[in-house]
Amino acid sequence: SLCRARLLPLRPLLTVAVRFLPGAARAFFDLPLCELQDGHPALADLWPRAQAEALAAALWERERAPAERLGIVEGTLLARLRAREPVRADVLARAAVARLEAGGGAVRIDDLAADLGVTRQHLALLFRERVGLSAKTFAMVCRFRRAHAALRRQPGAVDWARLAGECGYYDQSHLIHAFRQFADATPESFRP
Repeated sequence: SLCRARLLPLRPLLTVAVRFLPGAARAFFDLPLCELQDGHPALADLWPRAQAEALAAALWERERAPAERLGIVEGTLLARLRAREPVRADVLARAAVARLEAGGGAVRIDDLAADLGVTRQHLALLFRERVGLSAKTFAMVCRFRRAHAALRRQPGAVDWARLAGECGYYDQSHLIHAFRQFADATPESFRP
């Protein structure tokens, strides 16, 4: 699955949110994802206005059960996906994302580009357009997520230098810097 939709009961409003997996959203939108980074665009800004209005009407013009609304969103996204021609760039982006996630962010970007048969510059463009982040930043996020998960599983005393090394950081200070950058906190605050 490329995305997950869920209903968010924000009283008195009901919001439908779709969370796309890294590298998957570009298959549904016609603009580079780097243009959406840190933004909250309306669907009418991303899709042809008639399609956005048709989805809004189907979702909100009459009372529906939450599962029915989610089904409408899923059906609309699947129809849009089926109507689009598969693009090699989408396949490459998903392969690159999968490699970075599988490696916990510890994959060299030059090696990743070579394995995919593209230049580093092409990979950089691919990530900006298809993922919305640079490959290096995405790798850093993967490494942070790996460290966070390892820390949450760590019972008792933590050997910070060992944890940093196992998660692809140069040293303990590099690990601490990543936690401050991505969580605005120290690793210690994430201990169970």
